[in-house]
Amino acid sequence: MVTVLVKISDRANRIFNIVKAKYGLRTKADAINYTAQKYEEIVLEPQLRPEYVETAKAIHAEKPVFVGSAQELRKRYK
Repeated sequence: MVTVLVKISDRANRIFNIVKAKYGLRTKADAINYTAQKYEEIVLEPQLRPEYVETAKAIHAEKPVFVGSAQELRKRYK
């Protein structure tokens, strides 16, 4: 466990207090850890979520479209 002394804004302090109360956490440190965990799940590793895997499989199964040169691609999507 790491101990850190940080300065946060009044708004961030209120947000952590709300998170602490909403989820029944004992300390503000628990609220910060909870927030970091949720951030990790949502932002840092979305490619590991099951819905991403299903989307990737669907894209991989699609038939590729041959467009030829860059000029032909521009003509196709203008």
